[in-house]
Amino acid sequence: QVVVTESGGGSVQAGGSLRLSCVVSEYDLKTFAMGWFRQAPGKEREFVAAVSWTGMNLYYADSVMDRFAISRDNSKNTAYLQMNSLTPADTAVYYCVADPFDRYGNRWSRGDRPTTGASWGQGTQVTVSS
Repeated sequence: QVVVTESGGGSVQAGGSLRLSCVVSEYDLKTFAMGWFRQAPGKEREFVAAVSWTGMNLYYADSVMDRFAISRDNSKNTAYLQMNSLTPADTAVYYCVADPFDRYGNRWSRGDRPTTGASWGQGTQVTVSS
């Protein structure tokens, strides 16, 4: 059983920054695509960003392009989401996902979901005030 744990959420003012971390309890993480989704109150969970198993391929939702940056460190079994220029529209619970059946995560940016074999974290709250 793969366990995914997010951290780094919190409350910031508009224009501020946060860095989310996602640790995965899997020794062979390099075969996994990893990504971030978010869910605001009353809305469906939506794709934010994904990074391929090598860390070379990055994918972003249009709404966060040029403001957010996803990265990963396979030696630490960790993925990161650096969020800059935050706005109240970014307020949501952010979920990390690790998918051993998808090495790239590019499908997620086109509306597909991670496979049923993917592991999700419990989520971390991000609140941006105006």
